[in-house]
Amino acid sequence: MLDKLIALYKKYKEVILYLVFGGLTTLINIVVYAVCAHLSPMSTVASTTVAWIISVLFAYITNKIFVFESKTEDLGALARECISFIGCRLATGIMDIVIMYVSVDMFELNDMVMKIASNILVIILNYLFSKLFIFAGSKS
Repeated sequence: MLDKLIALYKKYKEVILYLVFGGLTTLINIVVYAVCAHLSPMSTVASTTVAWIISVLFAYITNKIFVFESKTEDLGALARECISFIGCRLATGIMDIVIMYVSVDMFELNDMVMKIASNILVIILNYLFSKLFIFAGSKS
């Protein structure tokens, strides 16, 4: 039984770790958003932006080291990887901001429900971007 569990973990290690660190990234994003939006005078867009910046930094470090085990060989490769990561996250970050602005500021839906829903879509897209474009072929 334990052997089967270990084999399953090895087979799905990347996805499992992505879900763990993606979940932590999402938690950071939601908590930072809630603090900024509810405990400060920041707007929905500003709160979402601050939450995005902090969660992207956490996500890059954890995805690079633990999830995709990226081993960049030189500073140029590291810069390309980092720029690709931030670029893809910027695309999903803008999507998050637009979703939050439209759903909360325009349609007055519950901000925390919409933040969670938006983050589910963002997690899926970020995994696909990371797997297919950013960290593809960067393992040693």
